[in-house]
Formats: sequence, C-alpha cells, structure tokens
Amino acid sequence: MAYLLRSASLTNYVDVARSVGLDPYRHLRAAGIDRSVLLDPDMRIPAEAVGRLLEASAQAAGVEDFGLRMAETRHLSNLGPLGFAVQEGPTLRKALDAMSYYLRLQNEALYMRMEETEDVVVIRQDMIGGHPGSMRQGTQLALGVLFRMLNLFLGATWKPRSVCFMHNAPASLAVYQRVFGAAIAFNQDFDGIVCLASDLDAEIPSYDPVMARQARQYLDAMLAQSNATMTDKVRKLVFALLPTGGCSVERVAQHLGVEARTVQRRLADHGESYSSILDTVRVDLATRYVDSLDRRLSEVATLLGFSSLSAFSRWFGGRFGCSVSKWRGGRPDAPVPNRQGAGSRGH
Repeated sequence: MAYLLRSASLTNYVDVARSVGLDPYRHLRAAGIDRSVLLDPDMRIPAEAVGRLLEASAQAAGVEDFGLRMAETRHLSNLGPLGFAVQEGPTLRKALDAMSYYLRLQNEALYMRMEETEDVVVIRQDMIGGHPGSMRQGTQLALGVLFRMLNLFLGATWKPRSVCFMHNAPASLAVYQRVFGAAIAFNQDFDGIVCLASDLDAEIPSYDPVMARQARQYLDAMLAQSNATMTDKVRKLVFALLPTGGCSVERVAQHLGVEARTVQRRLADHGESYSSILDTVRVDLATRYVDSLDRRLSEVATLLGFSSLSAFSRWFGGRFGCSVSKWRGGRPDAPVPNRQGAGSRGH
C-alpha cells in the first residue's frame, strides 16, 4: 500500500540540494513529485517518492548525509499539528508518548516507540513500506528531527547515551558529529536514540492543561478522519515487534487494546491475516538486511523473528527461490518473492 506524509517533510530540500550543486526541481520531477507541494506544507505525498528523491539526491551529489543536512535546520513548527501534541505534554515523556500516538498525522510510514529498562530509555523509529537502499536518508532526517526536538526541551548541552543507525558508517562523520555531537553507533539492530530515563522527566515550560485538552480534541478529530485500517496498524506493530523476538498476534492485539480474535476478524475483512502480514513484512526486511553484507545471517534471522538460522534459511529459500548465500553472491535482477505458504511462521 502507499503510505503518505505531509509535504512539510521537504522543508529546505531546495536549499540543501542547491548547496551540494544539484538542480532541486529536476530531481523533484524525476521522483514524480510536483514542485507545487513546496508551497503547501499540508499536502499529502507518497513516502516512497520522498525516499526515492532523497536517495537519488544523495547519490547525485556524492554525499552520504543528505538527510542529516535537511534535519539541521528543522523546527518544531515544521511538524504542523504534531507539534501541538509535543508542546502540550506536562513532561518530555508525555510529549513523546503523544508524538508516537499522533505520528501518522505527519508520516504514515514512520513508527516510533519507547523501550525503558531500569534507568535507560531507547526511543526507536521504524520506517516501513520502503525498498532496499531507500531508507538511509529518510532515517537520517527522521532521527535528526527527533534529536533536535529533544535538544529543544533539554537544552543544547544535553547529549544522549548514543544515537544508533542500522546502516553502515559513512566515509565521513563530520555532519553526523555536527548534528548529534554524541556517541554515534552504526550497524545496529535499530534506528533510534538511547538516553537516561531521567532525561524524560524534564518538565515542558509551555504546558497548559486547558490548551493541552483542546489540542488533544483537535488531534483526535484529525486522527478519526484518517484512513488507518487494522491492516495498517498491524503491519506497523509487526515491523516494530519482530526484532524483539516477541512478535505474535496476541502481542499485537495487546498493543491495540483488543483480543486476538478481533484482530484476525478485522484483518479478514480486508482479505488479510496476521500470518500474511508477518510474511510480507519479513520479505520487506529480508531484502534490506541480507543486502547489507556487514550483517551476519544469524543476526538477520533474529531480527526477522526466527528461532534459528536454519528456520530463516528454509523460509528465505521458499520465498526467494534461492539460498541466502546465492542471493548475496549475485542477486537476480528482478526477484519476485514467492508469497505462497504465507501462513508459515518459520518457527
């Protein structure tokens, strides 16, 4: 399916493109994006087209940090309605909870959640619906914007424990260090920011209970008008939960606040099942992870929620018609994953 995002995602694209010697309008045309979207930040455009634009621009300019350069000058106001949710929380923790809940108003292809263990919090961001090689710049942009937001509330001197990227390290870290100024880790299991749990207890000076209630009512009305289906919600949760090793229809249902049979019934209404969505997500993620030669196959198996490397290998052969080693050695030009038997979970 096509995931949409606000055209505000292209804020300052023109300036950054010109700064690295590109003709921004030529690249917009090539990505199938009309330049008119730059005039209205609330227009909805395909997330895949934006990802394609950012990757093509980075490649044409010969820079690996195009997305970060765009993030450098972002402001809370660029988040539009989502900015209301962030500013109207009593604490940073509540603000991030609200941001996670209302995020689809800004970007349907982005999913954010927090994982807290004792005194440490991991703020994860998962991007879905892309294809191999289409996520690097978008991930940089999303994490750069999140980092700037945290800096806004915690002060410019605040530094997280680490900023984590799933992609490999660039040839130059100059822009990464300029933007984050913190410990940066690559080839990680997730994209996100690790910080102290106590950091999120910071109070938000602008918090006003009356305004907060009005903002929630406004955002809830906007959310009610959106076209999120049970299929969309389950797909996002599967993307997020697979690497944890605890992805199941029961766990997904728990996150959605319903029973497992309700999830299955609503999915069936759309011609889907939990197993079919699980398999589709695995196909999507497998093409990303396997193409990254820095990742051990045992690690890929774990990230895809398989109990063993052998289970992953059997599943991969069934879906892609070749072994993982053959795929890595010389990928077919146009592989078509075999969707038959999608109900198999590979465990």
